[in-house]
Amino acid sequence: MQPTAPDAPILFFDSGLGGLTVLGPTRRLLPTAPIVYAADYAGLPYGKKSDEELAARVPALLGRLAERYQPRLAVIACNTASTIALAHVRAALDLPIVGTVPAIKPAAAMTRTGVIGVLGTEATVRQPYVDDLSARFAGDKTVLRHGSPGLVTGAEAKLRGDPVDPEVVARAVAGLRDQPGGEAIDVVVLACTHFPLLKDELQSGFGPGVALIDGAPGIARRIAYLTDGQSWPSTTTPAAAVFTRSDQRRPPPLEALAPYGIGSIETI
Repeated sequence: MQPTAPDAPILFFDSGLGGLTVLGPTRRLLPTAPIVYAADYAGLPYGKKSDEELAARVPALLGRLAERYQPRLAVIACNTASTIALAHVRAALDLPIVGTVPAIKPAAAMTRTGVIGVLGTEATVRQPYVDDLSARFAGDKTVLRHGSPGLVTGAEAKLRGDPVDPEVVARAVAGLRDQPGGEAIDVVVLACTHFPLLKDELQSGFGPGVALIDGAPGIARRIAYLTDGQSWPSTTTPAAAVFTRSDQRRPPPLEALAPYGIGSIETI
């Protein structure tokens, strides 16, 4: 096997800007890693798409991106895409693929009341994969789920510097709290990479007695493990962001992405 070139990037892929919450902790572990961040704005929001559509769209798009950027590893930094298309992507691409799954296992270890909330997109929370995680790691717990597409829109708005509609957050909180047993929730899994962008708003809505957790730190550690011993540049270079072209939404201003180490934007 050929050694990995130092300038071969890590490719992060998401429907929008949620994957930045995975990029951040990865940067802290691998500060000089070259990075390409790809957002499928032409397909956003994924949570409203059918499983069949995403199972076809995501591998095809990642194939184009892999051919264009020649990454050493690809990260599907999107719970919806991972729960639906991860196996299809791994079958289609000849490179390591890291997926994103709801952090139900650590939530089950944390809960004191035995009641866990899973907050994701509509597509994620209906997946059999979530049933399997719940059965394997939280079989003796109560796992309540709610799909909130409005939080994706709210997170994108917040990152652009626009106000977040408080009703969107309130509806998401009520979607879990109002279910039978919901008043006992003490841990909520943020099962969409967009949602940690609204962590302050969600924490305020659920109250201080509820812990909010997501899988980003674990994903970053997995990326570091899979690339251990590989060559990296000696200095940090700005990441590149690429957006699929959309008539409905434009890429955010560069200054909104700069805190994540992104130094350029292009559309394809």
